[in-house]
Amino acid sequence: MKEDSCLHAALICLGMLYYSQAMSTEKLNHLGPSLHGHHEKGKEGQVLHRSKRGWVWNQFFVIEEYTGPDPVLVGRLHSDIDSGDGNIKYILSGEGAGIIFVIDDKSGNIHATKTLDREERAQYTLTAQAVDRNTNKPLEPPSEFIVKVQDINDNPPEFLHENYHANVPERSNVGTSVIQVTASDADDPTYGNSAKLVYSILEGQPYFSVEAQTGIIRTALPNMDREAKEEYHVVIQAKDMGGHMGGLSGTTKVTITLTDVNDNPPKFPQSVYPMSISEASIPGEEVGRLKAKDPDIGENGLVTYSIIDGDGVEMFEITTDYETQEGVVKLKKLLDFETKKSYSLKVEAANVHIDPKFISNGPFKDTVTVKVAVEDADEPPIFLAPSYILEVQENAAPGAVVGRVHAKDPDAANSAIRYSIDRHTDLERYFSISPEDGYIKTIKTLDREEIAWHNISVFATEVHNRHQEAKVPVTIKVLDVNDNAPKFASAYEAFICENAQSNQPFITITADDKDDTANGPRFIFSLPPEIIHNPNFTLRDNRDNTVSILVRRGGFSRQKQDLYFLPIVISDGGSPPMSSTNTLTIRVCGCDSNGSLLSCNAEAYILNAGLSTGALIAILACIVILLVIVVLFVTLKRQKKEPLIVFEEEDVRENIITYDDEGGGEEDTEAFDIATLQNPDGINGFIPRKDIKPEYQYMPRPGLRPAPNSVDVDDFINTRIQEADNDPTAPPYDSIQIYGYEGRGSVAGSLSSLESATTDSDLDYDYLQNWGPRFKKLADLYGSKDTFDDDS
Repeated sequence: MKEDSCLHAALICLGMLYYSQAMSTEKLNHLGPSLHGHHEKGKEGQVLHRSKRGWVWNQFFVIEEYTGPDPVLVGRLHSDIDSGDGNIKYILSGEGAGIIFVIDDKSGNIHATKTLDREERAQYTLTAQAVDRNTNKPLEPPSEFIVKVQDINDNPPEFLHENYHANVPERSNVGTSVIQVTASDADDPTYGNSAKLVYSILEGQPYFSVEAQTGIIRTALPNMDREAKEEYHVVIQAKDMGGHMGGLSGTTKVTITLTDVNDNPPKFPQSVYPMSISEASIPGEEVGRLKAKDPDIGENGLVTYSIIDGDGVEMFEITTDYETQEGVVKLKKLLDFETKKSYSLKVEAANVHIDPKFISNGPFKDTVTVKVAVEDADEPPIFLAPSYILEVQENAAPGAVVGRVHAKDPDAANSAIRYSIDRHTDLERYFSISPEDGYIKTIKTLDREEIAWHNISVFATEVHNRHQEAKVPVTIKVLDVNDNAPKFASAYEAFICENAQSNQPFITITADDKDDTANGPRFIFSLPPEIIHNPNFTLRDNRDNTVSILVRRGGFSRQKQDLYFLPIVISDGGSPPMSSTNTLTIRVCGCDSNGSLLSCNAEAYILNAGLSTGALIAILACIVILLVIVVLFVTLKRQKKEPLIVFEEEDVRENIITYDDEGGGEEDTEAFDIATLQNPDGINGFIPRKDIKPEYQYMPRPGLRPAPNSVDVDDFINTRIQEADNDPTAPPYDSIQIYGYEGRGSVAGSLSSLESATTDSDLDYDYLQNWGPRFKKLADLYGSKDTFDDDS
């Protein structure tokens, strides 16, 4: 506290010294015109008054962090025109005026009412002005001045981070840079030594040092070993005032970790590793593990293992477990305790990555001896062969010996073996096996043509331990015996022509034998001895297991004999040979001159003389059916009544004839019967009406003859229209006949005159006069009303 009080007192004295110097300095011309000016000639002889500045001050200073009982005097404002009578009033404005800085309006003294902090604000800009106290008129132009806050050492250095972490490789040389720490001071670096920092190390010697000006931490000891000590805690101090007494300081902690380098070779903790494994183990099983210790970490501590020597190199292998860094010894081949009971291995462990800088610390590998003991195990029996192929003849009597399988116990105890057949492989129970000696025999008679190969499995089980068993596949081949005679390969049927030529082949026969090729082909074809001189047919052996049948004579007749049956004897090449007699059916057929078959039925020759009974019955049945249809048609024809179309309300009669035939338009020339259209009852003579009785016989007009069948429909209709127009026997009747003919239509619409005699329509039908002579009758009928009116 005493030091701080002395420092504050010194700073106050320094500030007062600056203030007195400012007050005693000459008046500055550049601060503005004074109230006491002098005359200057201007343009056109005008006299200008240049005022001389009456303010007297320099740049003001105030000490920061002043905590005295009275306000701090910053400075004094004074004007030359101030005579001291109190008529001048000083006004202060600007940054902090009235709050931080106050002025005595009579004396011009400026005081700071609050403690100032340079780190918050380094300077303030104020404006001073002298005015008349009574009128408040300015006596001087306003002028600006600056109040600077004078710095004191009130801020200690601060590091950018409270804690630093750094790494440096072990075994680094002295002076190796580790990390740079940086501190900052909020005090003014341009004034004094308040912000001048010096770094020093408080903790961490003698391993590390720090540069005083830069804050760079470096190693101070050689060959620092990570395996001995991996982490160091260093405390660095930063002190201002250039490190002199009275300065403020700050500290930070730096954690330095030594990173690993491969400076240690792997070492086995023991010279011999004993291991054991059962002889029953299968290849790939683990025998044991060993580990070479390497104090290095990461890739520098990676170790690989290998077998470099020993009598077990072919039986064992070693791999590396990179998670545990262990060498895993595994079985490579099957073991046999009775053959070899122990093995020796020489295993080497070596680093994967080697640093050339530390090669002198090597070699970076180590060797060890591994002793592997083979343990005896109760092994299952072993067959002398991995599989067996046995043979037996077909048709052998039950109990025939097929062959033998043999197994033994590999253990020293040499336990007795019992044999059995896996019945899942011999469901039909064709075979049996002797449990004691392994002889396989037949139970049933075997047929090669049914099953040529049998695949069974045989078990060998230890008598004293039924869990120890072995299994071997046994294949039994059934040997062929010539017990099947050859036969036709298919059901043959031959055809010959009646005009067949002699020595002409007409079919080729082949045979089939179920026996093996040794007992089958070659086939021998022959005729039975009793017909060896058959007059009709003979054989020709083609020497390729086929035979051709030839016609011995020409000229066959179906009427005499249409079928021939030719027995053929087929013998195989077995020992002894087997033969069979097969019958070939030969049918006589009729052929044309080219030899093509026409008919093979003998009844074809009888049809010219008479019909068979079945054909006669069919013909009679057809005749009866036709007669029944005719009778029904006539009966229905007679029962049909001819309807008379008579309208009671009007004297209109119609004859409608329907042909039930819809044509396809004018292009359809087959949709009508012209003879029927001309006259359904006849084409010659007068056609009487069926609804009325005419008063006298109307004779057709000369020249109006019915058109023949070959005339066009249009001419036929024109003829009918003329007959109707000139018929004097009856009032104008309409006769409508449907001819099943559909035309393309007409712009006139419907031409029907039905009910035209009694119609009350007021329509004008005079336009019918313009339709030509064909519509003259209609025009006279429907246009007569108007004509009568005109005549009257």
